[in-house]
Amino acid sequence: MVETQEAVIRITPLAAEKAKEILVRYGKEHAAIRVYIKSGGCSGFQYGMAVDERELEGDTLVEMHGVRLVVDPMSLPYLVGSEIDWVESLMGGGFTVHNPNAASTCGCGHSFRTKDQEGEARTCGH
Repeated sequence: MVETQEAVIRITPLAAEKAKEILVRYGKEHAAIRVYIKSGGCSGFQYGMAVDERELEGDTLVEMHGVRLVVDPMSLPYLVGSEIDWVESLMGGGFTVHNPNAASTCGCGHSFRTKDQEGEARTCGH
């Protein structure tokens, strides 16, 4: 695991408070929030977050506002410089990722496309 002092990914104070509430609700106060990218979604890549007690070889760990964020080495290049925030809407609240690496995002806010991806964006299924 790579521990970093310089935050390669950030979390806002509000999002950190919401993440801590989730960790407490699941009885996993000492776990981390794993942030990852997977193929799919309407724009090519999709964000994912999960409560994770594991720290795998090659993971990058960032601690901020009392929350530990863990990012795997495959996801890290797509997430460098990103900020996780919490947004409230009429439909409820949820985490969102502000990603400077995304050339375009889907209307659902859960998927994105990078500058080097080719092809047309697919219709959002959300």
